[in-house]
Amino acid sequence: MPPGRREPRGGAPAAVPERPPTSAAQWAVAQVAAVADSPRQRIALLARTYRGPYGRAPRHLPFRRAAMSFMRWQADRGVLDPLTARPPGSRWWRAVNDRLLRDGCEAMARSGGMPGRPSSPAVGLWTAFVDRPTARNWYRAHNASIVGGYLDNRDLAERESMPERFFLNVVLLRVLYAHALVAAPRLALGRLAVLGRFLGDPRLGMTGVFLSLGRVLPDRYPLAAELRGYLAQEHHLGRMLDYGVIQPRLQLLYDWSAGELDLPGLCDLVRDGNPTYAWSYADRQVWAPPGGALPRILGRVTAPRP
Repeated sequence: MPPGRREPRGGAPAAVPERPPTSAAQWAVAQVAAVADSPRQRIALLARTYRGPYGRAPRHLPFRRAAMSFMRWQADRGVLDPLTARPPGSRWWRAVNDRLLRDGCEAMARSGGMPGRPSSPAVGLWTAFVDRPTARNWYRAHNASIVGGYLDNRDLAERESMPERFFLNVVLLRVLYAHALVAAPRLALGRLAVLGRFLGDPRLGMTGVFLSLGRVLPDRYPLAAELRGYLAQEHHLGRMLDYGVIQPRLQLLYDWSAGELDLPGLCDLVRDGNPTYAWSYADRQVWAPPGGALPRILGRVTAPRP
């Protein structure tokens, strides 16, 4: 029987009016639930949030580029597939993606006049982006949703394979670093800080290097091989970026991001400059930079400055 209908005693179906959502948060939950098992519809819902409640938001639309790149990469890997698929999608990736979609939908609904208090601090940051669409405001909203999803779903992360848990940390440090390129370029690039806004602007194609991740992570889920096999196959450019540029400033990056996003729990996901999200500190040797002169040169040239 279709939703919203019931079978009365006489046998003929009678329509039951749908109960309208009483808040922007409830409306957002319903929107995400409706697309939960369709990666294609998830992408379409994300795209609609950048058009605003009335279908036209020209100042916001350019920021859709980076968000779509990140989500298409997830869909292509299969992590957003239904749990009944063969192979099934990832409970962790789906939950984090749900959080991003809900926050964006709720902020859009609130901008259209739907009532209700924000369901999370990230919704307030999305509202700030709606009011003033700048690169820094977009990163604050986007990364607050992503980090909130990380913090809320650590139990699901622990169920992922060891290689997948390693790459969950790589994804996190990448999105945090992309934010710092725009909002803290001296931290991100040191003496090359002048390049930060160009490299990190989510409206430009260069941001795909950090958020599309297709050159960093294996392109299918679930991961079947051992971690060292994936590390050996990691793209050379991505490896140089992660180990030569990002890793030397990782502790500073997480500490700065925790303050920028007002999410102190983020500081618990790193220890002595080693990522520890669903990852044991005892296994920190995987974060040691590879040998060779190039990582050292990159580290010196881009050393963070106050």
